[in-house]
Amino acid sequence: MLEELVRQRLETLLSGHPPASTDVRDFLGAQFDLGLAWVSYPEGRGGLGAPQELQSLIDRTLSDAGAPHPFTVNPIGYGMAAPTLLAFAAPDDLDQKLRPLLTGEEVWCQLFSEPSAGSDVAGLSTRAVRDGDEWVVTGQKVWTSLAHRATWGLLLARTDPTVPKHAGLTYFFIDMHAPGVEVRPLRQATGDAEFNEVFFTELRIPDSSRLGAVGEGWKVAITTLMNERVAIGGRMTPRGQGPIGEAVALWQEAGRPEQLKDRLMGLWVRSEVLRLTNVRARELAKAGGTAGPEGSTAKLLAGELNQDVYEFCVELLGPAGALYPETYAMSGGVDGTKRDVRYGFLRSQANTIEGGTSEVMRNILGERVLGLPPEPRVDKDVPFNEIGR
Repeated sequence: MLEELVRQRLETLLSGHPPASTDVRDFLGAQFDLGLAWVSYPEGRGGLGAPQELQSLIDRTLSDAGAPHPFTVNPIGYGMAAPTLLAFAAPDDLDQKLRPLLTGEEVWCQLFSEPSAGSDVAGLSTRAVRDGDEWVVTGQKVWTSLAHRATWGLLLARTDPTVPKHAGLTYFFIDMHAPGVEVRPLRQATGDAEFNEVFFTELRIPDSSRLGAVGEGWKVAITTLMNERVAIGGRMTPRGQGPIGEAVALWQEAGRPEQLKDRLMGLWVRSEVLRLTNVRARELAKAGGTAGPEGSTAKLLAGELNQDVYEFCVELLGPAGALYPETYAMSGGVDGTKRDVRYGFLRSQANTIEGGTSEVMRNILGERVLGLPPEPRVDKDVPFNEIGR
């Protein structure tokens, strides 16, 4: 019954809004209104209250039709902010924010990392001090992707330094254009400036912008982080497409050198393992489960595989692999600009850092999946203001 409803709505969407001739925002807005954005979300909020398994039908049908994907328009909003808001935001905020999030009218960013607390997210020192019905925020964030384009940001801040670091955090969403927010782009090796430093100087935010209870920000952050890893590592690329497809095409253009065939096949096998891992994760989601360790697995595999595939591609180019067109350094972020494997090679170097380093992913898998003893954490139960920094 629900599958038939989804198929009818897909037909309505594609016939009324042909992807080739419809503005991206108009198409995504219609997708939201028909409940095809996140099929498991409630009606009126981009979904139909249907089983998660039907999302794969939607994604596959729209991809085959050449429709835009919300992740490419607003990656942090679609992959991380939306599930966090659904779990913790007030009804009015959901009504106001989910649709413009999906269409890309309001881009989101994630304000977690800090210069003195990279992979140790709970070690952050940005302070939020309560003042009546408001919070006053002072501090700095770094590596904040799309902050220069964002309307809203997901902020994790310290509200109580007298308790252990995980217990003294509170989670907010903030207006990125409010007084007291300064964004400074950071130029990358690619020439882009897709991530930034963000400084807060007595930024005032209402308590109504808090997600979750005071002091329970870590619980909310885990929701964001688990969905982030699924979003980064778990996107379903069709068999033989994506980076590995580029590698095969270059190998063919280079005359199919036999001495590189075994290496290419090894990369192909790893790509298939990643694809099938994502298929398995999607099947597990049919039972209604939340994002878990499988997201960390996919994120770990995807980051290291991308680097190896693009290194192979650059080697196939020979001396031309060292040439990097200046025209690539123009977008300042995710904009769909067509670039070749040299851009992919440089950009992939961040894949094993962003969204949690590969070392952190291995710790998560070792502890939560394999049941191995955790690494010693001498500061876990120490009040944050007593930890040497």
